[in-house]
Amino acid sequence: MNTLYALMDALLPFEWLHYTFMKNALLAMLLITPLFGMLGTMAVDNKMAFFSDALGHSALTGIAIGVVLGWSNQMASMLIFGILWAVLITFVKHNSKMSADTIISVFSSTSIALGLVILARGGAFAKYSSYLVGDVLSVTQGDLAALLVTLAVTACVWMALFNPLLITSVNAPLAQSRGMHSKLTEYAFTALVAVAVMMSIRWVGVMLINSLLILPAAASRNVARNAAWYMRLAVLISVACGVTGLILSYYINTSAGAAVVLCAAAVYFATLPLRRK
Repeated sequence: MNTLYALMDALLPFEWLHYTFMKNALLAMLLITPLFGMLGTMAVDNKMAFFSDALGHSALTGIAIGVVLGWSNQMASMLIFGILWAVLITFVKHNSKMSADTIISVFSSTSIALGLVILARGGAFAKYSSYLVGDVLSVTQGDLAALLVTLAVTACVWMALFNPLLITSVNAPLAQSRGMHSKLTEYAFTALVAVAVMMSIRWVGVMLINSLLILPAAASRNVARNAAWYMRLAVLISVACGVTGLILSYYINTSAGAAVVLCAAAVYFATLPLRRK
């Protein structure tokens, strides 16, 4: 790791990179943002804009369950509950006549309320409040290793899921007629989003995680002319906004996650007129 830090100092001799926590934060952004750039494209295409929001809220319940069970590893409880919650949302959506946004809203409200009830007992919620806004500056070397593994696994699974997801989002009956298991693909995708959300929630925050997933993809959709460029631009926009927001947050002394989201929002509004053309 020291070699990587030395390389960063040589290639990027900037004031804000003099600190180890900023180096870790930059590396975290370079690992988190491509992850959300990729997954966001299908979330937008499949009208799942609020799905990641529901999963972000469920992180609090995952933490709460871990606390009740006496687990020392909160990430494990978040991952297990997040995946189960994502699968349950998808199952209810496929077996209910209610609209998807109503179902997601019900699950989102339930999970955040349950998490708050458990964690707020005896006024103990203060030590978990950091999960609401996140803090990318607290990333450690161990966290970076976990994010690198998550990105690598997600990229591999994504390559296998991309074509079935794309065809399903465009024409589900066509996908089924070609022997593609649309429901199974959707379950796998929602589980993948759950893993990405839970792995990133500590540094992005419950309140911002949905924006980071949706805004770069929405901005890319405004200008992309085909599916390949749609995903490429989403990743590029996500990475660019992540790095820019981190640097801005250093100089204006504010929340890095919020700065990243505002950068992504600025790109979205800048590209919005191009969609009409």
